[in-house]
Amino acid sequence: MEAAEFGVELAEIELPSYELPRDEPVVPQATYEARLSSVERAAAESELDVLVVYGDREHFANIAYLTKFEPRFEEALLILVPGRRPRLVVGNECEAYAEISPVDLDVVQYQSFSLVNQPRSESATLETVLHDAGLDGKKTPRVGLAGWKYFTAGEFDQPECRLDAPAFIVDELREMGCVPTNATQLFSEPGRGIRLVNDVEQLAYFEFAASHGSEAMRRMIFGIAPGMTEFEAFSLYQPMGLPFSYHPILSSGERTLLGLASPSSRELRRGDPMSAAFGYWGSNTARGGFLVEDSRDLNKGIHDYVDRLVAPYFATAVEWYETVGIGVTGGELFDVVKRRLGDPFFGVHLNPGHFLHLDEWPSSPVYEGSSIELQSGMALQLDVIPATGTDYHTSNIEDGIALASEPTREELAERFPGLWSRVECRRRFMREELGINLKPEVLPLSGLAGYLPPFWLAPKWALRRICRR
Repeated sequence: MEAAEFGVELAEIELPSYELPRDEPVVPQATYEARLSSVERAAAESELDVLVVYGDREHFANIAYLTKFEPRFEEALLILVPGRRPRLVVGNECEAYAEISPVDLDVVQYQSFSLVNQPRSESATLETVLHDAGLDGKKTPRVGLAGWKYFTAGEFDQPECRLDAPAFIVDELREMGCVPTNATQLFSEPGRGIRLVNDVEQLAYFEFAASHGSEAMRRMIFGIAPGMTEFEAFSLYQPMGLPFSYHPILSSGERTLLGLASPSSRELRRGDPMSAAFGYWGSNTARGGFLVEDSRDLNKGIHDYVDRLVAPYFATAVEWYETVGIGVTGGELFDVVKRRLGDPFFGVHLNPGHFLHLDEWPSSPVYEGSSIELQSGMALQLDVIPATGTDYHTSNIEDGIALASEPTREELAERFPGLWSRVECRRRFMREELGINLKPEVLPLSGLAGYLPPFWLAPKWALRRICRR
């Protein structure tokens, strides 16, 4: 089939330029305090006496959501006991950094959270730290322990008893007579998790991150050239200092089969397949294609790359964008992708869409039969990745969107006029240049939303819908 049979075409398209935001949106103290109150209520409704939130360098999002603090190098615990001030337990190097939180926290040092061979014997024992925080096997036996992953009955018997925090913490709780259960679902379970419906300040931060992250991807694709190493191409991202939501990716040639690989000193060659992904907290932009100017530069046998793979993929992304909205179920989004890309050739195996937060994938409402309805305040990632396992490589158009009711849109426009101007420009570009008609509540966060250039040496040539401009 040809691209036109999917209602799309390859055309020269001029991307709009955006004035990037300079000032980072700040989540105020009152919002953090409201989040703490909300999660304490949720814990009480789950009949928990205490909520203990675990975090480390990789699994930081729940603590950061509640306090702004996230551990660096070390582990940390946030202990929430009804009627007490929140207690943050940290190691040597995070004690000073804990001041970043605007919340009134009781910061306690526990040196075994510190790096090995640092001073680790001058603080109280973990049992004492926990007891002083208000944990007691007789008075507060039901301890909810929130890590970064919860489990289901399809994985384990009694999944609530399967915990993802380090064993030395779990063992101590049990030795104290407490009964720890997995409480991570309070934060990230689709249809329930409090972290999945965002306040306007958080949405504004996500847009700030996505604006800069997508501009980094744009710089790379428009500047890449054969003869560069992957390291040199990666340097075109020009990271600005925001923390990453995952290890940024840039791979070429045979290294694209490694999926999540960081860049190397491999020299780029004309005709290479390419994969790239870049995301700050609250954002992700990813693209896949070939380092060529047009299909004539492709290897023999895949000159129909656009018709065979990119066109049906882009047409699917168009329908995903036009389907997503408030009240839509995750199952409806799943059905869009399964109907269009269900052929084994496309190799779409993971959820075609997921929630987006400080961590790149907190959870997903998009799975077969999902009845989870999308709500205002949710941020989602268009994440449909063909893994053909053939010379056709892949195509990729990942970016984030937010859902906002009319009152939320009005508040965003009033409080964050620069954000609103960029969102309106992106919506107009998608409608007038790409033929993608978004519902009013769908706010594209990325400056590359909908933009799919298959040939990276001719990045102005991208896919659009035919006769829908």
